[in-house]
Amino acid sequence: MPSKKMVFIHLFNDRSGSPKVLSQVIKAAANNHLATEVITSSHGDGFLSGVADVQSRLFYKRSENKLLTLGYYLISQGLLFVQCLKYKRQNVVFYVNTMMPFGAALAGKLLKIPVYYHVHETSIKPDVLKRFLRFIIEKTSTKVVFVSNYLMHVERFSKLPQVVIHNALDATAEHTYRVKEEAGFSSLMICSLKAYKGVLEFLALARRSLDDKHLNFTLVLNASRSEVDSFFSSIDVPGNVAIYPRQTDMSGFYSRSDVLLNLSRPDGWIETFGLTILEGMSHGLPVIVPPVGGPAELVRSDVEGYLISSYDIEALYRAICRISLDPKKYKMLSDNALSRTRDFSLDVFESKFSTLFNEMQHDT
Repeated sequence: MPSKKMVFIHLFNDRSGSPKVLSQVIKAAANNHLATEVITSSHGDGFLSGVADVQSRLFYKRSENKLLTLGYYLISQGLLFVQCLKYKRQNVVFYVNTMMPFGAALAGKLLKIPVYYHVHETSIKPDVLKRFLRFIIEKTSTKVVFVSNYLMHVERFSKLPQVVIHNALDATAEHTYRVKEEAGFSSLMICSLKAYKGVLEFLALARRSLDDKHLNFTLVLNASRSEVDSFFSSIDVPGNVAIYPRQTDMSGFYSRSDVLLNLSRPDGWIETFGLTILEGMSHGLPVIVPPVGGPAELVRSDVEGYLISSYDIEALYRAICRISLDPKKYKMLSDNALSRTRDFSLDVFESKFSTLFNEMQHDT
């Protein structure tokens, strides 16, 4: 029997975590000699550009108006449903990335095509949308892949086969024991331009640190320069903060920094894994992360870094001060962070997906 073709579906082709992970899955499929096609938005600078054998365009737009964004989303799913009907009588598997592209899942159910879901998220608003998307998964999915034990615990589907496959570092990730050469102590945060990602808490922490002249802060946002300028136009940005728009190569930022922060608000956006956390650790950066969700599976407090709520500015400030002034403590955290990344290698990731792809070949 010839191998099935893998058709991967993802809404928004940007440089955030979920399309990056999907790009690794697609490469793993190619390494298993499977034909691949990706259906995604036409944005050309995302992680999914040029990664599959065939690239198909999906209509998808966003707007600052939430109702308009919802309208675009529903239109995109109607068009996606129609688009996926062309695979009738083809030997394919639909691999749906995130809960959002339900149009492909409905088409797969109608055409009796196996549908696999790769679930990255839990914080979907409004709640009625999340309930609807879960209902679609329950009725259409052959198997669900979760990115962390935490996520499978909170989002598990009682009647569906499911598996945890943790995200992995790229094979090209730089594993580096740190040798500090520059004066000062730099705290780095990389995130989307959303309040729930802790952007304002990052500024509050920097403001609290203004009297400590050796402390400085770098914020890299997954947004254009114009979006960044607009967001901060009426916000007082402390003088010890440098803000950068979307980047294609983060290695220089990691190498110039001393600690990586993730300040997602625990009541607004629970991180289900934290790929940038792992990337920072691979550069020998100690990390400070929320005490909930996927990051708590990556980081042990006082071993690779600290688990501190973004709302506790004083605790964050004390932790940064402590490790910035204690080279022995810093080296211990740095060495531990680097060692921890060995547990999330691309080899382990690809081995687990090879097993999954082998299962797919026997799905009817």
